[in-house]
Amino acid sequence: MISNNLIRRIFEAASIQRWNDHVRPVELTELDKQAHKMGIAYVLAKFQEQREKIDWTKLIEGAFFEFLQRVVLTDIKPPVFHYLMKKAGKRLNEYVIKEVREEIAGLKSLSSGQDLVEEMKGYLFAKENTIEKRILGAAHFLATKWEFELVYHAFPKMYGIEETRQEIEDKIEDYYELIGVQKILLGGKSHHFIDLLSQLRFQKRWSKTPRIPQTSVLGHMLVVAYFVYLLVPHVCKKPCTKRIYNDFFSALFHDLPEVYTRDIISPIKREVEGLDDIILRYEKRKLEEKILPLLPDRWHFEINFFLENQFKNRIFNKGRVEIVKEIDSFYNQDTFLPVDGTLVKIADDMAAFWEAAMSLAHGIKSPNLENAISSLETRYKDNERFKKIFKKEGVIK
Repeated sequence: MISNNLIRRIFEAASIQRWNDHVRPVELTELDKQAHKMGIAYVLAKFQEQREKIDWTKLIEGAFFEFLQRVVLTDIKPPVFHYLMKKAGKRLNEYVIKEVREEIAGLKSLSSGQDLVEEMKGYLFAKENTIEKRILGAAHFLATKWEFELVYHAFPKMYGIEETRQEIEDKIEDYYELIGVQKILLGGKSHHFIDLLSQLRFQKRWSKTPRIPQTSVLGHMLVVAYFVYLLVPHVCKKPCTKRIYNDFFSALFHDLPEVYTRDIISPIKREVEGLDDIILRYEKRKLEEKILPLLPDRWHFEINFFLENQFKNRIFNKGRVEIVKEIDSFYNQDTFLPVDGTLVKIADDMAAFWEAAMSLAHGIKSPNLENAISSLETRYKDNERFKKIFKKEGVIK
C-alpha cells in the first residue's frame, strides 16, 4: 500500500511556489505545473503516435520519477537546476534516490515488474534520450512557457526577463521535430485545449474552507492520477497496458468538465434531489460543444470513454461500452480497453481525505473538514483492501 510519507511527498508539490522571485498575478505551484505538464504530454504523445510507437506506461512512470525529482530538489531555479544537472547530475540524482527510497520501497514498476526504486534509478541515470523522455521534456517547457506568459505580462520591464523569455523559446525549439509541439505553437485548437486545461489552476478545491496546503482542481486531478497509478497493482497484479493507460488518464481528466461547472461540493449534490443527473447532462453538453472540438475527431471516443460513467468499471466489447462489476482476468486484455472506474473513485476519495486530514494536522479546524474525514472513514470501514488509507490516525498525529 502507498506509504503516508509518499503521500505527503506528493502533496508537498502544492506548497512549492514557482516564479517566487517574479511578480505573479496568481499563485503558481509545482503541483499545478506538473499536472499541466501531464495534460500537455498526453496531447504530444497522441500526435506522435502517428509516426512511432509510444510506450505509455514508461511515459507515465517517467513523469512520476521526474515529479519526485523536482519535489526533492525544490527551490533550485530552473536555469541553475539545468546547469547543476549538467555538471553534477549523477550526484544530484543519487541524493534524490536516497530521499525517496524508503517512501517507494516495496512498490513495483508497472513497466518492468522490478522494484520501483531500481526502475527510478535506471530512468534517472540512463543516457538514452527516448521518445517518452523527449515528450516529457517538451511538455515541461511548454507548461513553463504558459506560466511565463502570465509572469511576463505582469511586469515586462523587469530586469533580465527578456533573457528568460529567450531561454524558454530556445529550449522549446529543441523539440520542434515533435508533431504536437508544432501544432500547439501554431496557436490553433490544440493550443486552446492546453489553455482550457490550465484554467483549472484558478479553481480552488474546498473553496469555502481554509486549508493547508491549498490545492487547485488541476493539481487534484494529478494527485488522483498518481494515486491510481500506485493503487492499480492492488486490484490486478499484472494489469494489461491499456488498463494502466485508461486508468491513469481517466483519473487525470476526471474533473475536466469542471472548467465549465466549477467544483460543486458533494453535500449540495447529495441533498438536492436529481441535481447529480442535471449536472452530468450539462457537463456532457459542454464536453461535446466546447471541449471535444478542440481535439482531433479520432480522439473523441477516448475522451468520452474516460469521462462517461467515470466511477464505474467498464470495458469495450463488440462495438459498445459495457459496465461490469469487476474486471476479471478475462477482461484484463488490451482488446477490451478495461477501466477500473471504481479505483478512480477510491483515489478521488483518498485525495479528498488527505486534503482534509493534512489541513487538520496543520491545526486548521473546520466542520467541513472534520465531516469529510468522518464520512470517508465510515464509507470505507468495511473495505478490507483500502480502509487503511482512510484512517485519520495515520495522518493526524
